[in-house]
Amino acid sequence: MAPTIITTTLAGGKPPSLLTVARAAATAAGSTATAVALSRRDLNPTHTQKVTLGIIAAYVVGIALLWNLPYVRWVLWPFKMLVIAFHEFGHAITCVLTGGRVLSISLDPREGGVTRMEGGRQAFTLPAGYLGSSLIGALLTFAGFNIVASKIASIVIGVCFLLTIWWGRRDWLTIGTVLAAVGLLVGCWFIAHAEALRYVVLFIGVMSSLYSVWDICDDLILRKVNSSDASVFAKRYGGSSQCWGVIWSIISLGFMVGGILAGLAAFKQSASEQREDSKNFIPTKLF
Repeated sequence: MAPTIITTTLAGGKPPSLLTVARAAATAAGSTATAVALSRRDLNPTHTQKVTLGIIAAYVVGIALLWNLPYVRWVLWPFKMLVIAFHEFGHAITCVLTGGRVLSISLDPREGGVTRMEGGRQAFTLPAGYLGSSLIGALLTFAGFNIVASKIASIVIGVCFLLTIWWGRRDWLTIGTVLAAVGLLVGCWFIAHAEALRYVVLFIGVMSSLYSVWDICDDLILRKVNSSDASVFAKRYGGSSQCWGVIWSIISLGFMVGGILAGLAAFKQSASEQREDSKNFIPTKLF
């Protein structure tokens, strides 16, 4: 293939001199270097972001410990049920978006859930449970870097929860789990101008991301559950459930890392600046 030659012409119609071309190239190189430097600076955490990263790390360690300690693990049970609600919501909303109809959603106290659907595209609805809950977790982790973003995220979650209650209106565990989560989020709005809400949203985001990855590895890679979403997906579209489990877990981890990096790039305000912004966005404070 012949090389492409780009000729620059000045306004007077004459080709530029070598000096002009060299200057243009140097300017372009300088612009590229500046863009790279800005990108690196955007990901360089501020003091407030370093605190947030430390809290995320503490959440990861705390969740990992509570997950495996006898009796104490029940502390996480309500949040596990909440993440399962996210999982089932992922199935349900994807079914609706691909032309299907949701018949019902139900949660199992033994940490399971079922979404009954008609129609929709199973190539999208089957992975949407695992990947949907991990994507929600990444978005909540992203929002957890900022108070106002956490407020907005809690409103969006509230709308999703209303849909979940509608689809699961015959299941009291689903209704109770969702209402408890809504009560927690609403209560946090009134503590220090919703500063507490940021840490709750961040915890739910980290929990959802970790639970999705662990659930995929536990069900599909380590234990090889025969009735999982991945086993059905493998039967319909080829491959093995373990293979799809590895792929979905990598995607889930990518979502989590992406949420953290996006938070670092987007929210550079200090803690005091965030509190001031929060006072002007649906202000609430009781304590």
